[in-house]
Amino acid sequence: MEKKRTHLQRPLAAITGASSGIGADFARSLAQRGYDLLLIARRADRLKLLADELSQSHAITAEILPADLAIEADLECVEQRLQKAELLEFLVNNAGFGTRQFFYQADLQEQDRMHRLHVIATMRLCRIALSGMVARDRGWVVNVSSVAGFIQGPFNVSYCATKAWMSSFSEGLALEMRSARKNVCIQALCPGFTKTEFHASMGLSRDFLSDNWWMESAFVVESSLRGCDKNQWLVVPGWRYKMLVGLLKIIPRALLHRFAQHTPNVRRAKVQNVT
Repeated sequence: MEKKRTHLQRPLAAITGASSGIGADFARSLAQRGYDLLLIARRADRLKLLADELSQSHAITAEILPADLAIEADLECVEQRLQKAELLEFLVNNAGFGTRQFFYQADLQEQDRMHRLHVIATMRLCRIALSGMVARDRGWVVNVSSVAGFIQGPFNVSYCATKAWMSSFSEGLALEMRSARKNVCIQALCPGFTKTEFHASMGLSRDFLSDNWWMESAFVVESSLRGCDKNQWLVVPGWRYKMLVGLLKIIPRALLHRFAQHTPNVRRAKVQNVT
């Protein structure tokens, strides 16, 4: 992938969840590489600030599209915009959120929304984007999954399951592109704990984990783009998380299940249920 584009018809990068964190840093990095941007998220004010910043600093066009991809009408609006994007060359499916509750106690609408956002929206936007990328024999799709997709446990059932789906889906698409001999890179980006608004939105402080395990979102994006340059379908940023994922693949599942039963969240929930 070229580091910088200078021709008049610049390629387009569409980024969901672009208003902050990993999505915003993808926007900054891709603008630096010479992409025009389609910034998609719910918070229009945040999107406009970012679009103004990047269009001025990198002399690119940054369009905003406020949308909640868990809402059918908004998802259809984004699909229609992508269908018209003849120069769409990069798609980042980054929009997502987590919850912190036993599944049987969780709000059903929130659980439904998570599956629509992580699974349905990712699938549909990939389908729209790939039709053009394959035809042009050029493109990159990054689906932002998680290290959580390699594990499962109480309090995070839907999150772990949907992220596991995103990784599996990305792997399958990558194999399809290779089988069809198409110059389109599909990547599952699986970060660990990252300094974004994600955990604060669930009421979690970063104090529960050593600072050594927290990564900057810019580092996560840099790792992803290096992987794109090498056509890597799976990217796990940070040596600690690479080692962790390697261990998770060889530790017996039964042992992982025993560990999951003794996490702080589960211990607190048991105490609350008793009292």
